[in-house]
Amino acid sequence: MGSNEEHSLMIGETEVDSTQIDPKRSRFPCCIVWSPLPLLSWFFPCIGHIGICRQDGVILDFAGPNFVCVDNFTFGAPTRYIQLSKDQCWTFVDSSAHDSEDELMQNSEIRDIRTWDDALRKSTQEYQHESYNILTCNCHSFVANSLNKLKFQGGNWNVVNLALLIFIKGQYVSTLALLRTYVPFLVVLGLGLVFGGEIFLAYLAIFIFALVGWFLIGTYCFRKLIHV
Repeated sequence: MGSNEEHSLMIGETEVDSTQIDPKRSRFPCCIVWSPLPLLSWFFPCIGHIGICRQDGVILDFAGPNFVCVDNFTFGAPTRYIQLSKDQCWTFVDSSAHDSEDELMQNSEIRDIRTWDDALRKSTQEYQHESYNILTCNCHSFVANSLNKLKFQGGNWNVVNLALLIFIKGQYVSTLALLRTYVPFLVVLGLGLVFGGEIFLAYLAIFIFALVGWFLIGTYCFRKLIHV
């Protein structure tokens, strides 16, 4: 019974082939969505929570240990999104021409992925058995895993290039969403400068440097440290 319920949750509406985005209903077909994280985003607005959406626009996000949230984005409505083109997913074309010998071992799994939602369902099933850790296995890991199953732009996605993608190409849902992203940071920055001055800036710089450094080193120097 559980598997049938899970299948209906994941695939129930995927026959609807619509690319129309409806922020009021939190429907973002074939999109990556982003929202700020309480506290952390107040100090570094590039940090946020991320999810990926089914073809019918329902949001999926890795929200905790062994738990992928469906249609209830964990930290509120998305403030940024980027809609992806299925034409850039090599999984849906004859990708054998793009595969190296090392990648051919994964072809049996890829053959089982016939639609966008098939890839998301496989990632969901995988992350329902993963422990959550904001530093090593987080929401970005889940979305990068989904993009790799789709072989979006050839694959090889990780938490760093995914964060850069949404930061550079992501669109704001509205002006209010833009304010929701940056006003808390500006308030904290202003208060920090008033009461802490240069000491506050020094600690903020250390925090940002340590956080960015961790993900860069964990992604590119110790490839198994940060899960995807």
